[in-house]
Amino acid sequence: MKAQTLALLISSILVCLTANLAGAQTKTVVLVRHAEKDTTIADDPDPDLSQAGRERAERLEAAVRRYRPYVLFATATARARRTIEPVAARWKKEIQTYDASQHADLVEKIIASKRRHFLIAGHSNTIPFLANLLAKKEIFRQLPDAEFGVIYVVTLKKGVFRKLEILTY
Repeated sequence: MKAQTLALLISSILVCLTANLAGAQTKTVVLVRHAEKDTTIADDPDPDLSQAGRERAERLEAAVRRYRPYVLFATATARARRTIEPVAARWKKEIQTYDASQHADLVEKIIASKRRHFLIAGHSNTIPFLANLLAKKEIFRQLPDAEFGVIYVVTLKKGVFRKLEILTY
């Protein structure tokens, strides 16, 4: 009985230490709005990228290479996924789908993760919101409809906002 209790206690301590270490890491979260969408098909509920969008997605891969994205998230839309597909191909990573209406869940997942480098593709109204959640301050507003070339790079240390870079590509 004592051996089982001791084993349970040690396991509990290791779980707590692992969780604390994950949150203690410096994490880099790269946030990007999807590239230009194809507007040639009227009323398309889930448009793909236009030619300009596909070219921008290729440029994105080069622009975020130095951040070594390890975990990739995109909303379920074709345009968000296609925007980061070149990055996924370069790093041989799967794109995980996240629910754009559950921003807090995604932030918690990032904070709790043992991984340190993330790339998230979303939309003009979701990416600034996620950046604000990560920074724990109201910094960004919804992006204009014509704005596709902005990358937000948020650095967290011990789960706390430390630095923001804004890049264009």
